[in-house]
Amino acid sequence: MRLEISHRTRYRFDAPKVSLTQSLRLWPTDFEGQTVEAWSVEIEGHNAHRGAAFRDGAGDWIETVSMRHVSDVTIAVSGTVETRDLTGFVKGLREKVPPLAYLRASPMTRLNEDLRDLSAGAVDGIENALDRAHALAHAISDAIPYTPGATRSETTAAEALELGQGVCQDQTHALIAVARAAGMPGRYVTGYLHASSDGAAHEASHAWAEIWVDDIGWVGFDAANRCCPDEKYVRVGSGLDSVAAAPIRGMALGGGDEHLDVDVKVQEAAQQQQ
Repeated sequence: MRLEISHRTRYRFDAPKVSLTQSLRLWPTDFEGQTVEAWSVEIEGHNAHRGAAFRDGAGDWIETVSMRHVSDVTIAVSGTVETRDLTGFVKGLREKVPPLAYLRASPMTRLNEDLRDLSAGAVDGIENALDRAHALAHAISDAIPYTPGATRSETTAAEALELGQGVCQDQTHALIAVARAAGMPGRYVTGYLHASSDGAAHEASHAWAEIWVDDIGWVGFDAANRCCPDEKYVRVGSGLDSVAAAPIRGMALGGGDEHLDVDVKVQEAAQQQQ
C-alpha cells in the first residue's frame, strides 16, 4: 500500500522563548515492512539551525533543531511510504540495542501489583512465547477499552488500568508493563495509521507496542485495534515509553504558556490521484 502522510505541528508561545531546542524523531524507520519513496521535514516561520543528525541504537533517525526568540513555529512533515503486511513481524530493522535492554522500567510503565496480577493471569498455562504475547495484548484490550479523552499525556500504565479506560498511549504503556512482568521485553512505537479496524479514517498519529519473542524477534501489537500492525501502519520511532519515543522533544528557555496544534492526515496515494 502506498500511503501519503501530512503532519503539521504548530507551537505558539504567549511570550517569545529566548531559545528553543528540539530533538526530532520524524523519519519513518527503515525495515522490510516499509520503503520511504519521499520524505520532507521542514521548520516553518523561523531561521532554524538544523544541527546534529544521526541514527540511534534503535535504528531511528534523529535530528536536532535550535532557534532563538521564538513565538510561533511549525514543523511540517510530508511524504509517501510504500508499506507491506508482515503480520506484525519487524524484519530487517537496523538496530544495535539488545532486546534485554527493554526490560528496564520507566516512569510511564512502572509495575504495580495489579499489573503483575493481570500479566500472570493472562499467560497462565500458556507455554508458547508468541501465544503468550497475543494473550497479553488481548488482556490489555479488555482491561483498558479505548476511550478518547479519558486520560492525560502523563497518565501511567498503572493509573490507566485502575481507571479502566484510556487511549492508545495508555494501552501501549500497559502492554509493555505486563510483558515485562512476564519476562518479555517490550517497547513503545510511534507512527501513523491509515484507518482504524472498522475502516474509519484515522486522523492522528498512533502508538503501539512491540514485544520480543524468543526465536522470532520483535512483533508488533496494537491493543487499541486488537490486531498486529499491517500495511496500514507506518512505523516512525521507538523507545522505552511515550517520552523516550516522542516524535518531538524539546527544551525552551523563557516564561509563558505553550499552545499546541497538531494536524495529521494519512491517505492512500492512489485515492488522491483519482
